[in-house]
Amino acid sequence: MTKIYTGSRKNAHCRLNLRSGNGQFWINQQTYEAYFCQNQIAMLQCVSLPSRLLECAQSVDVNVRVHGGGKVSQAYAVRLALARALADQKHFYRRVLKPQGVLTRDPRKKERKKCGLKKARKAGQYSKR
Repeated sequence: MTKIYTGSRKNAHCRLNLRSGNGQFWINQQTYEAYFCQNQIAMLQCVSLPSRLLECAQSVDVNVRVHGGGKVSQAYAVRLALARALADQKHFYRRVLKPQGVLTRDPRKKERKKCGLKKARKAGQYSKR
């Protein structure tokens, strides 16, 4: 059974399946060049950034299902899912991807409560036990 990696940006959601192979990249059963169009070079570079940084594009096959949002949001969702997948494969990849801004935050960390929202801690006060 293969592991599914997810990525989300704005309203775009992506599910990515990564397996060893010869470098094929499919998005919604199309090549990523056909899906993101040839005239949108920035999106093509955005999607392939994690694999170019790690120079492992020729050793893995990527199959992606993406929906929702616009093409730019979808490109960033695919990039995040690909970065998470590569970082999960080898731990030292995370140290390469993090400074480049590809892995923006750790998904396991819980978001802090914001002041002013319901049931949020007040600024400057600590909860009493």
